Amino acid sequence: MKTALLFPGQGSQYVGMGKALWETYPDVQELFRTGTDLLGFDVEQICFEGPKERLNTTLYTQPLLFIVSVAVLRVFQKETDLQAAFVAGHSLGEYAALVAAESLSFESGLRLVQKRAAFMQESVPNGTGGMAAVMGLASEDVESICSEAAAGGILVPANYNAPAQIVISGEEEPLERAISLARERRGKTVRLPVSAPFHSPLMVQASEMLEEAIRDVILEDPATPWVSNVTGLPVVSKAECRRLLPQQVRSPVLWEASIRGMLESGVTRFIELGPGKVLKGLCKRIDPAIHCEAAETPEELRALA
Repeated sequence: MKTALLFPGQGSQYVGMGKALWETYPDVQELFRTGTDLLGFDVEQICFEGPKERLNTTLYTQPLLFIVSVAVLRVFQKETDLQAAFVAGHSLGEYAALVAAESLSFESGLRLVQKRAAFMQESVPNGTGGMAAVMGLASEDVESICSEAAAGGILVPANYNAPAQIVISGEEEPLERAISLARERRGKTVRLPVSAPFHSPLMVQASEMLEEAIRDVILEDPATPWVSNVTGLPVVSKAECRRLLPQQVRSPVLWEASIRGMLESGVTRFIELGPGKVLKGLCKRIDPAIHCEAAETPEELRALA
């Protein structure tokens, strides 16, 4: 039985995340303290008490979600002897996946994620653009809608999450036009609560700044193949990780292709480690026969063994 570990991205955060682990494991408390020292703000307070508006701000969301996901990983490693054949993360989750692959240290990863969050937040002024999920339409239809709605502006598919579940990203006016077109064609749409048009050409500046920042980060060749959002393919070279991480910020997340590729490579069990169950839900949309578990609490992690 081959197992793949999955790590969630921005949108899975919630007030109270990580608290059960923190109360149960001294190692998790130490991880949170390290996070507080490195970030310069109280990790425990924002994770456990919020307010929600602060937690949902990109500058806080990304580093805090990374910390909690790595905490879940540490407990998973403590409570089970399961070995992964692949690791993958959805957008921000790629960084926790690299920690799981022993390519990136927690401290280096956290510093890099904090910079990534700042670059992405600052790259585009507030109100310039956004993102929306489109459901019930084929990828070809969504791509056509983006082309039509862009009308010389910027609007692209940003996340190929599952069949008939694609996120689009771009400038505000094209995005609103695309939402109307999708509804006319009997698709469902939901505006996402994000502050910028991630995974679009509008993130080029953030991508370039991240490329500069990552040059000084120590990376090792992944001990476990790391499946890239950009290509949907496994990576075992630190040079390739260094190249793809900045590119991911401005490129679509090929999540469905990533999952299908792991299935074709013999994976029979997927385990989502981190807050929420978003990736478990996407796995079921990709293929209802997929065996995917989501583990976040001490009880759920112990049950995996």
